Order: sequence, then C-alpha cells, then structure tokens
Amino acid sequence: MSHNHHYDAVVLGGGTAGELVATGLARAGRDVALVENRLVGGESPYFACVPSKSLLLSARRGETWEMALARRDGLAGNRGDDPAVARMAEDGVTVLRGRGQVLDRGRIEVDGAVHGFGDLVVCTGSEPVIPPVEGLADVPLWTSAEALSVPDLPRRLVILGGGPVGCELAQVYAAFGSQVAVVEASGRLLTAEAPFAGEVLADALRRMGVDLRLGAAVADAERKDVGLRLWLTDGGTLDADRVLVAAGRRPRVEGLGLENLGIDITPGQGIPVDETCRVPAGAGGVWAAGDVTGVARTTHAARYQAQVALSNLLGHRREADYRAIPRVVYTTPTVYSVGISPRQAEELGIDILTAGYDLAATARAAVEADERGRVELYADPTRGLLVGAAAAGLHAEEWMSEIALAIRAETPLSLLADVVHAFPTHGESVEAPLRELAGRL
Repeated sequence: MSHNHHYDAVVLGGGTAGELVATGLARAGRDVALVENRLVGGESPYFACVPSKSLLLSARRGETWEMALARRDGLAGNRGDDPAVARMAEDGVTVLRGRGQVLDRGRIEVDGAVHGFGDLVVCTGSEPVIPPVEGLADVPLWTSAEALSVPDLPRRLVILGGGPVGCELAQVYAAFGSQVAVVEASGRLLTAEAPFAGEVLADALRRMGVDLRLGAAVADAERKDVGLRLWLTDGGTLDADRVLVAAGRRPRVEGLGLENLGIDITPGQGIPVDETCRVPAGAGGVWAAGDVTGVARTTHAARYQAQVALSNLLGHRREADYRAIPRVVYTTPTVYSVGISPRQAEELGIDILTAGYDLAATARAAVEADERGRVELYADPTRGLLVGAAAAGLHAEEWMSEIALAIRAETPLSLLADVVHAFPTHGESVEAPLRELAGRL
C-alpha cells in the first residue's frame, strides 16, 4: 500500500452534492480530493433528472422514439464524464477514481493508495430498492437508470411503484407506444402527497392507456418463453417483456468504513446530520449532504444541503431549513408539492386548515383548452401562516414557486391575499383559497 497525499478535505462521492462541495472548497483555496468510482456528476445528469425531463418533453412534442433518444443522450453527454472531470480539474479538485474506504480518523484508502485528510464529506447518494419478490431476480429487470439510458422500447412494460419516478416513466413509455401497467400496493399513486394529486395523475395516465393496478403487490415472477409473467396479491396476473422497479431508493452507506469513525451505520437508513449538515456521532470533521442523509431526496435538496455544508466547512455558520423544499413530478399535468402534506400533518398530529380551487375555473384553463388540475393550500391556524401546498396542473412547477417563498418567508396570509396575479394565468388559482384562509383566520 502506498501512502500518498494529505488533503485538507476528501469528498466521498461525486454526484450533485459532492461536486458542489469539492468545487466550492477548491475555489476557496483548500486542497481537495473527490473520490468517485462511477461517473463524476452523479445520477442526475446521466440517469435521472436530465434524461427523464428530456423524454417527457419529447413525448409532449410528439417526437419519434429515435429523435427522443438522440435528444436524451445528447443532453446526458452520452453518459461520459470527461467534461465534468475537466471542470473539476480547472477548479483545482483532484479526482481519485475508485472506491473509497475510511480506515480511521484522517486516513482513507482509494484502490490500494492511502491518503490523509482533514475533513471528510460523505456524498455517496442513494440506490434503487429491489423488492424481495420470488423469481424477480430471474426476469428481465430495469431500474430507472436503465430505463433512462438504454435504447430499448419494450412492447409491454410493468412498472413496480406508483411514486414520482414510476409515474414519470409510465407516461414516457406509454407516450412512445409501450403497453404500460403500474403496480402500486398502497391503493393510490403518489401516496406521500395530497390524494387529489394522485387522482388527477391516475386519470391522465389511464387516458393514455396505462393499466393501473392499485392496491396490489407482486407475489411471484416467472420467465416465459417470450417475456415474463407476474402474479399479483389480488389474484391478477400481468404479462410483460420487461419489469421496471421504481419502488423507492435507499441511502448508500455500506462499505465506506464509516464505522471506523464511530458512526453508527444502519443499512437502508441515512447518515444522521445536524442542522449544519455535520455528522454529530463522535466523528470530528465529518459532514454529509444529499440523498445519503435520507433527509430530502431530490437533486435540488442535495444542492441545498451541499451549500449548507460548504458554508459551515468554510467557517460561516449556516443552518438548513427544510420547510419549503418543493417536490415535483414532471408529468403532464405536473404535480407540485411543498411544505407539509395532509398525510404528514396527520402523522405529526398537526391541525391544518385546507382551502382549494379547481383550475377549470380559471380563464387560463379555457385558453389552454385543458381544465385538468387543482390547487390546495394548507395553513396553521395557530400561527396564521401557510405551512404546505399541493397543485396538479400544467406547468405547476413554475407558478407555484411563490407559495414556496411564502412558506419559507412566513409571509402573513393577509399580505398574500393582497398579491395581484397577471390575467389570464394559472397563478390566479391561488387567490381564492388565500382569501378564504385569510378570512377563516
């Protein structure tokens, strides 16, 4: 084993969060190494956000599958990370290719070479969860990474999971001609969000010919001469050529040697961090950001945590506030949620006031010839403030940003009810519920 360089900081994992932290530290004059055994840049640009949004846009435009693939792969840089590595080198980051394993406080091994470090920042992201179903390992299986990077267009596709990823990919593949079925055990799509959001999306998917099997799970899977067969817990069966697993993700915490720093690692659980994104568990200068913390699993949440961690690493105290981080499903119509959902309020035992409005009542819906969708706002009656919101409608991710700001800034309802929206816009749909909540309070 060769003993190499001592770095001010080592960043473990070069995805969204890791890249941002490493670059920020290097620009501030720190000697930084980034350890990555796959692609620098992480899932988002190659296997997640960028290719999925590209395919969804191509589907809306009615492009051919070949055109959609060319556009998707071009935007994903054909899944090569040379430009990302070059950018990091330009900023002064040393990229160490390989798996990193922490040996003890201040020493990490990367493919046989041992390096010293001052601070450690863990940004190893998350990985798909494969349900423990009999026979599933023997059938042709995709995770979202394959579904967003290979050129195949399966004739019959079964998607396990009706969360954000399952819904987006159901819409993509159905739009390009696959016969799609979605299996979701909970009984509705987007279980974490307001019930109306999943209902609007279920209606949109059914109109595209998607077979929704809600309230059932896969009990057994078997490979056939052609394709495969799935048996469901409700007695139904599904024949397919490919199964796409979209049943959630789990933080990547194993095999990193974090136990050697006194950090308790529970498989499938995130690394616990405090409000500064520091790992408090007897580890000294150890930080974590992104999916690996299990706090908020989106690219924009990872970027936010990375900025918080970076600020604190550079000696400027900053505390993370997760109250107003949006959750978006980029289907048509879009589903946008921010703050507390009705389900969370119930779990936390918080009373909320709800006011809603159907987009069909806006002039913009008539102009767009699309009346699908609704918005709901949730207020805390004791403080008289908005604490959550959900919307399903065209481009909701754009016109609901003001509500995220209102929750984050704790803007009084009386002031929000006095905001004027341009006519005709979808943004007008929040005016009536805001007035109603202000009146009720």
